[in-house]
Amino acid sequence: MSLEFTGRDKLIASLDAAVADGRGDDRAVTDALRKTLCRMIRDQDVALPDCVLEPIADHYARRELYTSPEHGYSVIAMTWGPGQGTKIHDHSGMWCVEGVWNGRLEITQYELAERDQERYRFVAAGTIEAGTGSAGSLIPPHEYHTIRNPSGQSVAVSLHVYQRTMVCCGVFSPDGEDPQWQSRGERMLGTDQVAGG
Repeated sequence: MSLEFTGRDKLIASLDAAVADGRGDDRAVTDALRKTLCRMIRDQDVALPDCVLEPIADHYARRELYTSPEHGYSVIAMTWGPGQGTKIHDHSGMWCVEGVWNGRLEITQYELAERDQERYRFVAAGTIEAGTGSAGSLIPPHEYHTIRNPSGQSVAVSLHVYQRTMVCCGVFSPDGEDPQWQSRGERMLGTDQVAGG
C-alpha cells in the first residue's frame, strides 16, 4: 500500500529521474538520489502525510510511501520517537539513500574488522549528527550502521529509498561470551499501520 500526500507525483518523478540518470551504476544512482532527496526535503511543494509525524511508543515506525513498478526501488518514511534507534544492522546487500526530513538523527557507520564462521567484529568508522535536509547513502559492503534520534523530546522523520523492497535485514547483537563480537540474526521487516488506514 502506498500513501497519498501533497507533492507525491513531483517526488516520484524526481526519484525516477535520479534512478534513470544513474544508468544502473550503484554509486551514480545513490549520488543522484542523495542530491534529489536534499532538494525534495526543501521543496515547499512536497509535504509528507501527517501520519509520518506520529511516533509509535515502543519502536520506530516504518511506513511505506511508494514502490516503483518500473525501477523497483521502494520509499519508506521512518518516524523516530525521542531516543528511539536501531542496533547495528545491514541492508541485506542492497543500497539505500537516507534523508532527514524533520529533526535530527545520529548515524554511526561501522566497518567489518573480522569475521569467523558465526560472529562479526565491527569497528566504529565515525558518527555524524544529521539535520533536516541532509542525506547520505550506504552501498554494500559499507552498509553496517546504527541510527538513533538523539533528542529526549522531539520526533525525527527520515525518508529511505531502498534499491528494492527490503523484507529483512541482518541485526547484530553482542555475543554473550565476548562482547567485542556480535552475532547476526535475521529481522523480518514490515510496515506500520496508518491510523484510519
